[in-house]
Order: sequence, then C-alpha cells, then structure tokens
Amino acid sequence: MDRMNVWMTYDLAMQKACYDFAERYKKFLSEGKTEREVVDLVVNEVEAKGFVELGRAAAKGRKLKPGDTVYSVWMNKSIVLFRIGSEPLENGLNILGAHIDSPRIDVKQNPMYEAGGFSLMDTHYYGGIKKYQFVAMPLAIHGVVVKKSGETVVLNIGEDEDDPVFFVSDLLIHLAQEQMEKKAGKVIEGEALDIIVGNKPLIIDAKSTAGSKNKKAPAKDAVKDAVLAILKDSYGFEEKDFESAELEIVPAGKARDAGFDRSMVLGYGHDDRVCAYPSLEALIDTPDVSRTSVCLLVDKEEIGSVGATGMQSRFFENALAELMNLTGEYSELKLRRCLANSCMLSSDVSSAYDPSYASSFDEKNVAYLGRGMVFNKFTGSRGKSGSNDANAEYIAHLRSILEAADIQTQTAELGKVDLGGGGTIAYILALYGMNVIDSGVPVLNMHAPFEAISKADLYEAYRGYCEFLKSCSMRNE
Repeated sequence: MDRMNVWMTYDLAMQKACYDFAERYKKFLSEGKTEREVVDLVVNEVEAKGFVELGRAAAKGRKLKPGDTVYSVWMNKSIVLFRIGSEPLENGLNILGAHIDSPRIDVKQNPMYEAGGFSLMDTHYYGGIKKYQFVAMPLAIHGVVVKKSGETVVLNIGEDEDDPVFFVSDLLIHLAQEQMEKKAGKVIEGEALDIIVGNKPLIIDAKSTAGSKNKKAPAKDAVKDAVLAILKDSYGFEEKDFESAELEIVPAGKARDAGFDRSMVLGYGHDDRVCAYPSLEALIDTPDVSRTSVCLLVDKEEIGSVGATGMQSRFFENALAELMNLTGEYSELKLRRCLANSCMLSSDVSSAYDPSYASSFDEKNVAYLGRGMVFNKFTGSRGKSGSNDANAEYIAHLRSILEAADIQTQTAELGKVDLGGGGTIAYILALYGMNVIDSGVPVLNMHAPFEAISKADLYEAYRGYCEFLKSCSMRNE
C-alpha cells in the first residue's frame, strides 16, 4: 500500500504553516537539550498561557472545572499537563505521552583528572549510542551542580558563539591500522569517551621568568588545577561539588534546516522531542475538548523508563489523583476507571527508511520521511518481545478520526524482524488497561549526535494530535 508524499497535498498556505511550525520547533530543540531545560521551556510557555501549577491549586483549595488548565512538575525532569474537559474524568482521558530524555554522555561523580598534559572529565554514556559517532566533534556541557548549601549552579557551556566547546579525541588515521580492524562496537570503548576540557597549566606569569635558567616543570596536575580554578572563579563551585551534579555532554550547535529545499531539520535530540513538542502545542491549541486532554512528558525512557522521573514511577497516577480530588471526583474506583477508559498515543519516533541501508528494512512496512505521522501497532524485538501490541478496534477508531480530517498517516515496524528492536513507554500505560498505540514522527540517523526529520511529518503529527484530543471516547468493555 503506497502512501502519498505529504508535500503533494499542501497548498501554499499549508506549506507556510508547516515551515512556520518547524521554525518554532527548531528553537525549542536548540534550547532544550536536556530534560531539565525542556521542562523549563514548557513551564515558561504554559504559564504565559494561563496554566496553573497543580500543587499551588491544591494548596489554595481551588476547585477545578471544565476548561481549566493545570500542570505538575516532578523533580524538574518530568511534567504532565491537563486541560479539563466537559465529561467526567471517570470516562477517561485522551493522552499524548512522549519522553524528553535523549542519548548522550554523562559526567561521572568524580570526573576530573590529568593525563598527557590534558585535563579531562571521566564520563559514562547514557542510552543506546554508537560510541564512535561522538568523537572528534564539538560538544557542549549542560546541567546543574547542586552545592551542599542547596544553591544550584546552572551550566550551559558550548552553545554561544563565544563559548568554548569540548571534545573526545580520536586516533589519527595514519596510526589507526589496528583500530580500523576492530568491530564498530569496540572502535571506541566506553571508558575512552572522556572529554578534553583543558591543556594550559595553572600559570605563573611567564613574562616574569623569561630568560631564567631556573624554570621549573609545572606541578603535578597543574592543568587539572587550572581548570578547577576556572570552575570556581567563573561558575562558583569546587571539585567536591561534582558529587551532587547532573552534567550532560551533548553535541554543540543549533538545529538547522537540511536540504536545498529546507524540507528537513537536522539536529540533536529529535528522539523524542520531535514528538514532545507537537504534543505540547496540540494540547495548548485545542481548547474545546469533551474528554480531558493530557500531555505527559517523562524522563528515563532511553534507559528503561526507570527511576522516580521515569514512566514506571507513580508520578502520573499521583498527579491524576490530585486532579480528580480538586474536581470533586476522586475515589480509588473512579481513578481506576479513569485510567482504564483512557486512550493514549505513545508519541515516540520510528525509524525512517534509509536507501543507503535498504537491506535492514522491510520496504512495505517501514516509515518514509515526508509521508506523514507514523503508527507502530507494535514495537519490541524479534518476536514482539516487550511490546504493547495495539488492538485492531482502537486502530480503526483512530483511522476514522484522522482520515476525516485529511491527516496523512503511515504504518511501520522498526526494521526487519530478526535485526533487533526497541521499546517505548506504551507498554507501561497499557498496564492500566487503556488503549495505547505508538505514534509519532519518522527519524533518520536515530540516536546519532545529529538526527534528521521531515518538517511535513512534524506538522502532520501536530495536526493529528489536535484531532486526537478533540475525539470522543472509546470505552473498553
């Protein structure tokens, strides 16, 4: 079954709307390279549009009613937003859920050391990456250092034109004969992904010792000490403070238009912010809903959705209980009914067909850039292991909604059956008994430092998410 290229369906007005939406997304992607940064961006946007923090509403004893908009942040790394509909919450929710963490390199808790005249930071990669892709390229440091006093130092170094950048070195090709014979997974070992952060010893005034016959070699760790002095003078923290820091190493630079036709976006972190952004904007831009709308943006998906800020925590369930309490609808039974009667699009990316590696894909069952938002009935690996396999009835329900609105869609699997696989947060929400399916945007170069997406697919996802939020209930029996 062939799917039409989305651009063929757009008139000039739609093309402009698509490009304008992509411009806003590029800014979001460039400024939100970590979970904390994304949460900050979301809070700033929604508070300007009248959303109220759920905890503040509860503290004031405020009663919530249809039309009200609230949000709840958990540990600065996950956020859920609600737009209360006219139907009782017991009837269920329409949920758009995405993750806002991306594969990267993290700084260890005791990272600073000196070797070969360089000051380096020891690291541990996060999520599934091809380690060799992160060497010999400009990198930035984003994150927070929390001092014993409780003061938080926010770092974002390497994005401004005047900032320094950092890098992981690679062996020069002239000496790399043995390295080139290794398997790709071993070309760069995880322990070799340490970033170089300095090369200049803690100085003395070189001019004052010019011509002296008694010049001394730099003290041991003089380069490391010089970097630590900069961190203290410029950023106000010391080496011991790394113990309570969360610092992420990400590719430096902004998201950029790709192609002569500017039809694509190349940038870091499309997985999964290319789904998080249209989910957020759809919730904001869809004011009249019968079922309560939810945008759920969570952390830790790339490492199994574990931890207090991952989807496996009770954060979402607890926030929903608070919401139901403020609408006067809470009971344990009604909470369970609400979750079971809900419908969700697990908004995550899918692999895009790459003609350079055609043998890895089933060309009939793969997503293509430029052919619309994509649905994955199942993910998992090989024999659908670990997958939420969506019900046919639910897929038919979604088809009727989206086709009526002329939303361009496609269906896909991750790749050929026995090559591997992947997962999303879909199976976790499905534990409540709700209808869930994976839906999002196809991505080329997934998990690489720079991934590529089609602006048309991004815009169709946004349009499709808006229609989903407007849709009526599909009760489970």
